[in-house]
Amino acid sequence: MTRRVGYAAGAFDLFHVGHLNILRHAKSQCDYLIAGVVSDEMLVLNKGITPVVPLAERLEIVSHIGFVDEAIAETLPDKMDTWREVRFDVFFKGDDWRGTEKGRRLEEQFAAVGVEVVYFPYTVHTSSTALRRALDLLSHPATMAQAERIIAEEV
Repeated sequence: MTRRVGYAAGAFDLFHVGHLNILRHAKSQCDYLIAGVVSDEMLVLNKGITPVVPLAERLEIVSHIGFVDEAIAETLPDKMDTWREVRFDVFFKGDDWRGTEKGRRLEEQFAAVGVEVVYFPYTVHTSSTALRRALDLLSHPATMAQAERIIAEEV
């Protein structure tokens, strides 16, 4: 019997329960889970975001999650290049990609090499974006109440 290798990529910046949920769900659908922690450079290039937590620390955190068998730095901009390097059977992604142009393109590319794309529900009540906004407010002359309103608006 062959083992099913899964790959879940993410920034995993400001690690929260949504990240944990994706990794938990991913592990339940594969025998060996690789978490690709997107490098600082790739986050700036692809999302225009500078992470709060540096790559080495995010790798350390993710590698110690019980559901993760291996954590690697994702340094390549193309997921197919990552697949050529890592060789996984199933790719896990949040369902915010489902039905989008990027998602469809990814599904087509992976289907051509026999990789299944599995989507998981996006955790709406917690996001790194909301946490980042709250931190930005706190670093300026803002009140805790303003930060709490920002977080509440994301829910």
